[in-house]
Amino acid sequence: MAYSVTKDTVIGDILDVDFDVAPLFLEIGMHCLGCPASRGETIEEACAVHGTDPEALVAKLNAHFASKQ
Repeated sequence: MAYSVTKDTVIGDILDVDFDVAPLFLEIGMHCLGCPASRGETIEEACAVHGTDPEALVAKLNAHFASKQ
């Protein structure tokens, strides 16, 4: 079963599973992936700060993880 995320998944947990998803966060303007504060945010919290739809990012992340199976 592929790893999957929700809008409540913590960004640091996602990056720990597969750092190859970093560009998906960079696309929404989240350039602070190494910052401890950003790693502790959920997808929903980060998207709120960056004015992005969390469901769209969740879909991209889940598509990435599904393609790795």
